[in-house]
Amino acid sequence: MTTKSQFPLLADRDLDQPLAWRAGVPVSAREFLSDVARFAPQLREGGPVVNLCVDRYAFAVSLAAALVRGETSFLPPDARPDTLARLHEVGDPAFAVIDDAAIETPGLPNVLFDKHPPADRSAEAPLPAFDRDMHAASLLTSGSTGAPQPHAKTWGSLVGCIKAAVARLSSLLERPSLSGLTLVATVPVQHSYGLESSALLALLGGAAFDSGRPFFPADVAKALASVPQPRALVTTPFHLKTLLLAGIELPQVDLILSATAPLSPQLAAQAEQAMGGKLIEIYGSTESGQVATRQPTRSEVWETFGDVRVHREQDAAGNERFVVSGDFIREPTPMADILELQDDRRFRLLGRANDLIHVAGRRSSLGYLNHHLNSIPGVVDGAFWLPDDVVDGVVRPIAFVVAPTLDAQAIIAALRERLEAVFVPRRVVHVDAFPREGTGKLTVKSLREFALAHLASDATPVQLTREVPEDHPAFAGHFPGQPLLPGALLVAEVLEAVRGVPALSARLGPSPTLAAAKFLAPVRPGSALLIDLVPESGASRGLRFEVRCGEVVAASGRWTPGVGTAS
Repeated sequence: MTTKSQFPLLADRDLDQPLAWRAGVPVSAREFLSDVARFAPQLREGGPVVNLCVDRYAFAVSLAAALVRGETSFLPPDARPDTLARLHEVGDPAFAVIDDAAIETPGLPNVLFDKHPPADRSAEAPLPAFDRDMHAASLLTSGSTGAPQPHAKTWGSLVGCIKAAVARLSSLLERPSLSGLTLVATVPVQHSYGLESSALLALLGGAAFDSGRPFFPADVAKALASVPQPRALVTTPFHLKTLLLAGIELPQVDLILSATAPLSPQLAAQAEQAMGGKLIEIYGSTESGQVATRQPTRSEVWETFGDVRVHREQDAAGNERFVVSGDFIREPTPMADILELQDDRRFRLLGRANDLIHVAGRRSSLGYLNHHLNSIPGVVDGAFWLPDDVVDGVVRPIAFVVAPTLDAQAIIAALRERLEAVFVPRRVVHVDAFPREGTGKLTVKSLREFALAHLASDATPVQLTREVPEDHPAFAGHFPGQPLLPGALLVAEVLEAVRGVPALSARLGPSPTLAAAKFLAPVRPGSALLIDLVPESGASRGLRFEVRCGEVVAASGRWTPGVGTAS
């Protein structure tokens, strides 16, 4: 019997209707309860339980089975050995549940979930209920040190969060409930957003979910096509952009949910046009759960769920912060963002509190810069990084991009139209891909390691830009009526560019030699120079360069380490 202090595992629903879909085959809520009742006794004694199941259905059954046994589930960000090895720092887990025998759990016993249940699941299984204060799960995020950071969730807080989300989503979709809606998610279910907006939105919200986690665009399209309408895509800006750029035909959806980073109105409009559904963004955090939504094609203002309120306050150090409280949030929770409050329920999102940067006395945020970088047509993915090196007394941001069809000059030209001059990078580094997490997030730590690794590789070609001022003093004497930049000053520009790249500067040493130079076309006032620096392989450690004005090669040559500079 369920009491007022308990909440059932499943929301009120028809138990014979699908709760999940596995490879296009429906699994009813009644079958799900049978699988939970069958699997719970197979779990080991004690807890907590580390749920490493990749299949969303296996995860949901394992989570419910742990609840039936009265155990907390640990949900780590990944199953890497070093992550599992550090779980003892937040509480010694008893065992892990896996759905693939190939998943290794060194030093931690495991229980393998059987993906092939018995054919006969007709026996009536009970609908369990759990105390609202039960410690249901600990979501584990990785901090800058790599140590797991636990965020405890009670069963009551999870139920309340989903209840508020269902009310908002149903209203926006103009539906009485989410019954019959099937969710296809590209995000891992161990992540707070993936947990709330797929598995829990089905268990506690009346929807159904697809058990897979499609990643590649063709797999996403296939997964959507395998489930009936009405259907929803639960994704991130990174995954959504990749999906739209693939140029494949996409099944129609009724709803697109996006979270983990703000979405541009342009990308939201493209998604709605391509898939026909309404795009809704979710705002929240692992600590608070999801707390607000917005429709980016209609407004940039977020509105909180239910009775959640947000207010501004100062922390103990006197720093401004924004705190959410009320409804299902057990205690006031600071957010890691800078907000512009309209009132206690509506706000604009200005950026991450730890995202602010200062360049030449001007302030911006990396999120804002990344937004404009990724809005350039042809940029598949991109991220700004602020190095430790100071050039000309100023820290200059560097842009890393996945942009096969664009050169650095085109990217910088596009950024000049979007950003203040001090934030336009002098250097653009082309890369094949970023080390993003399963949610599409690029952490500060991984970006720093990634950037330093690329910059330290002095065999990597570099492309830089320089501008020749209209009033450069050299033009006064070279030559009246036909001003041009002397060759000596042009190669000096190249050397200055080299000095701005620590790896290349170290390669040539303090006194490089100009081993060869050809001047092929005049450089006029106001010219935009594109400088290609190509390290030579072998023992010479030379550096070839080419300077272009538009499509015209103005100069080329080679620097080598030496004791003097040739002219």
